[in-house]
Amino acid sequence: MTLEWIGDAVLLLVLLPVVVYLLHGVLSVANGIVPSVQRIAAAASAGSSDLDAAAMLLRTQEQVAKTIETAADYGGSLDVILDDA
Repeated sequence: MTLEWIGDAVLLLVLLPVVVYLLHGVLSVANGIVPSVQRIAAAASAGSSDLDAAAMLLRTQEQVAKTIETAADYGGSLDVILDDA
C-alpha cells in the first residue's frame, strides 16, 4: 500500500511539471498566431480595396477607344487638308 502511494507521488511530481511545461508551450504558440492572423487580415483588406477600382477599367477602355477614334479621325482630316494644299 505504501509503495503505491510512493509511486503515485513520484508519478505526480514528475509528470505534472512535464504536462504543465508542454501546455505552456502550446499556449505560447497559440498566442503567437493571433498577430499573424491580424497581419494577414490587414493585407487581405488592403488587397480587396485595391480591387475596388477594377470595375472602372471597363469605362476606361471605352474612353480609350473613343479617344483613339477621335485621333484617327483627326489624322484622316489632316491627310485631306494636306492633299488639297
